[in-house]
Amino acid sequence: MPVNPGKPAACPNGRQDGFTLVEILVVITIIGLIMGLVGPRVLNYLSQSKVKAATIQIQSFASSLDLFYLDLGRYPTTSEGLASLVAKPGGATSWNGPYLKNNSVPTDPWGHPYKYRAPGDHSPYEIISLGSDGQEGGTGTAADIKSSELR
Repeated sequence: MPVNPGKPAACPNGRQDGFTLVEILVVITIIGLIMGLVGPRVLNYLSQSKVKAATIQIQSFASSLDLFYLDLGRYPTTSEGLASLVAKPGGATSWNGPYLKNNSVPTDPWGHPYKYRAPGDHSPYEIISLGSDGQEGGTGTAADIKSSELR
């Protein structure tokens, strides 16, 4: 049988090869069901990974603050804040920083600045991420993450 490059190949019964509309709709429906089951789990893992990233960053700040303490004999004041880990505060003669990589204070995984206060409620300082909503309080991924609760 000669092959004609301009026309699709024909089946022995004279019909053209291809998928029917019903077959395509069944495949799309199956893909939709799979995404409906898998999608929420993937999004949940993503939101939980941001909470874990904030926890790790707060622990990194704690290590940097301990180095600051070893050099100066005190923790930064609330007004000096975490910025004192990358820029020498006024009157700090034995400052040996910067204590953070990239010479900048990162924001939390949701793009909000970390809160710092000294003294903290139950420790010399407290570092707080306000969670996904950027507001105090909240539950789930919107809950505050505090350095005093990580110890």
